[in-house]
Amino acid sequence: MANNAQTARKRGAAIEQLAAQWLQQRGLTLVTQNHHVKGGELDLVMRDGDTLVFVEVKHRVTTRYGHPLETITPTKRKRLIRAAQLYLGNFGLTSPCRFDILAITGAPPTLEFHWEKAAFDAY
Repeated sequence: MANNAQTARKRGAAIEQLAAQWLQQRGLTLVTQNHHVKGGELDLVMRDGDTLVFVEVKHRVTTRYGHPLETITPTKRKRLIRAAQLYLGNFGLTSPCRFDILAITGAPPTLEFHWEKAAFDAY
């Protein structure tokens, strides 16, 4: 069982690395990835000009059981907002922010990227 979890983590890290590269090719700058805070994790923290962008990366090989965008539930959004608040507080940042979702389907080398900019608000 531990081997499967380890393999899944490696696969997830590889997808997040590809996601970061894909977003960098579209003008964003990587600040950090896999940033852990109490109660959550931020997949990618990037800059888009003056805006700090918290990117949740979701991947599924197939959409047979739903699109990766469907996995961002209200509970998940609350966790991401809380993680972002902690991140901002830890670094004393006050810059404008947004939450993006990068949904990736397929398997390398034929990945499809669906980028939802400002996917939800921190209310």
